[in-house]
Amino acid sequence: MAIERKFIEESVSNLTIDEFLGDSLKRAGYAGMDIKRNPLGTRVTVFVQKPGIVIGKRGRAIKDLTDQLEKPPFNLENPQIEVQQVENPDLNADVMAFQLASAIERGEHYRRAAYNYLRRIMRSGAKGAEIKISGKLSGERARSMRFAEGYLKKCGDPAIEHVRVGYSPAKKKLGIIGVVIKIMPQDISLPDEIKFKS
Repeated sequence: MAIERKFIEESVSNLTIDEFLGDSLKRAGYAGMDIKRNPLGTRVTVFVQKPGIVIGKRGRAIKDLTDQLEKPPFNLENPQIEVQQVENPDLNADVMAFQLASAIERGEHYRRAAYNYLRRIMRSGAKGAEIKISGKLSGERARSMRFAEGYLKKCGDPAIEHVRVGYSPAKKKLGIIGVVIKIMPQDISLPDEIKFKS
């Protein structure tokens, strides 16, 4: 049971760190992280849209972030943060979800904003995309709206392995509106696709 418990503890720790980095690096366009533990320490690779904000002036921001990861509740041993820029932010579900939630918070109409971001994702070369917005959109009653375009796998291994999912909340006066974006990239090969050899 010791090995299983260790895996569970590491997964919970990774999730806690991911949530912390997501809240701390919202302005930088946080798009996920990767943790590698080794005997010398812990390497945390952070994927963001704007690396300059994470590093800060003379590396002050990244040093503060490293210090925070060493303290409870994270307790990482000798953490080393590496910052990588996201190649195409328009195909990153986390970045798009955060930007759409921010647009809704600023007062942009949810339907117009959703169609704008859907077009933006498809123009960047996605195979398919889906945006789901839930909450008190208009009036007192909560409801969900779904906007989709292109081809998107919903179940099976391709949906688990290839579809990128991003979530971000938009805080409004009436309550919190949840934004979920699913993106299927162009460069993936699906098992049901048939290619003819010439």
